[in-house]
Amino acid sequence: MAPILGKPVSRRSLLRTAGAITGAVGTLALLQDGAIVPQRLALADPATPFPDVQFDLGPFMPPAVTYDGIPVGMPPVHTVFLTATLPRTPSRADQSRMESALRTIESNYPYAPGGVFTHVSYSDNYFARLPGSLVDATMPRTLSGNQPVLKRAVASPTDVAPGAHVLELRRPEFNVPLRLENNDVLFTVRGDDPSYVADVVNWLSGSNKLVGRSIASPRFDAGMRITSSRAMFVQIGLPRYVAANAGFKYQSFVNSDSSMWMGFLDQQVDASAPAQNVTFVGGGGIHLSNAKAGAYFDNGSVQHLSHNLMDLEQFYLNGNNADEPDADHREPFDERVQYMFHSPPVVEQNPDDPFFNGGGPTNLDMRGAVLPNQFHGADYAERSAQQFQRIGHLSSLQRSGRTADGRPIHQRIDGPGFDAMDTTTGRNTPKLQFSGFFPSADFFATMRSNQSAVDLLEKYDLEEEDHGLERFITSTRRQNFLIPPRRHRAFPLVEFL
Repeated sequence: MAPILGKPVSRRSLLRTAGAITGAVGTLALLQDGAIVPQRLALADPATPFPDVQFDLGPFMPPAVTYDGIPVGMPPVHTVFLTATLPRTPSRADQSRMESALRTIESNYPYAPGGVFTHVSYSDNYFARLPGSLVDATMPRTLSGNQPVLKRAVASPTDVAPGAHVLELRRPEFNVPLRLENNDVLFTVRGDDPSYVADVVNWLSGSNKLVGRSIASPRFDAGMRITSSRAMFVQIGLPRYVAANAGFKYQSFVNSDSSMWMGFLDQQVDASAPAQNVTFVGGGGIHLSNAKAGAYFDNGSVQHLSHNLMDLEQFYLNGNNADEPDADHREPFDERVQYMFHSPPVVEQNPDDPFFNGGGPTNLDMRGAVLPNQFHGADYAERSAQQFQRIGHLSSLQRSGRTADGRPIHQRIDGPGFDAMDTTTGRNTPKLQFSGFFPSADFFATMRSNQSAVDLLEKYDLEEEDHGLERFITSTRRQNFLIPPRRHRAFPLVEFL
């Protein structure tokens, strides 16, 4: 591997970037002064083989750290989701070109958080270009319903979409209709250094430069048009930094010890499954499809990608008592922690000031930013609705997202974003860039429907303001992809054409 000399993409170059990658590269440029490139404790032995599960970063990441007694695994700081369409069906030569492109990245950057991780996945649009008999013969099917593991994404019950539940407390600024996207390919590019991530994103998009050298970008007979780019950042203190720089009214409410916009870190080790467990062939006693070891897509998974606007002004400042003009509309820690987790609150708020810097307990080092990801059972959301007349986000998420013994059946790679995509104002706005890996598209759709908990909202006549996080988050884009095993990552199935 060639040495990396300096910054392959300067801040000035980042700011000059145009086209579909402007959003992500602009966010990376914005963060160059605020994000810290961490000195990781250890890297994998150079002889460590690449896992066949593309998204399994475990062998290449340092061990978890402990905050307030809770193990936390921090991911690469920066991630860019780069979507693309293909005008034509890829050729066998294209398959070789794609594999060569991915290997070029890996030969110029370490496969490590201090370098770049690049993964590629494919949508149902891609597979529709191939012979149906070939796809049917290789696509795993769910054991529960005998359905293909990959399906088109569907709207959730609280999205702005036909037939969905209308959230009365969703403010007009965030009333953006959902778009079900039609991309063919998704590149997921991850690393701690924003200039390295931007370099790879630019190269995949046609810059013909990598690590400061002239290296031809991939060109395919099928053509490839980049359609969108979305940058995500996950680092303790970074949301507070961005909020302060933007001058948001709620900036002092954001916990400076959190990696997430809402002040609660969600990278707890026990909040996500090991990569192997969410593959089609499964692991850890979890096996939800008919895939067998050695099958074409055995170590593949479904990757969901969604783009979400966040109404943090309502979350922090204007969350209640809208009909009482003289009331204090600010949301104290006790309320916010129940929106996010469960009822009753797992910890007590700062009695002297439940607002500043998150308003969490002062006896914890992280002041409530890192809390246990407790599992109270799949029925806890309903029990909470009955007993407390409210539902926490985690309570509803766990209605179907875990095994009976409480282990997650998903691996999330979500985090904060900050750009103007899909906003009604045209201004940079806090985002939740959500992606994750699931055993099937149906599994995710069921979990997301259960998370919305509209059935419980109506059954128990709950107040919308006590209904988890639904009114604060608006999904504007969704799409499902299949991330194949590494050995078939380059235009899967094309070798049979």
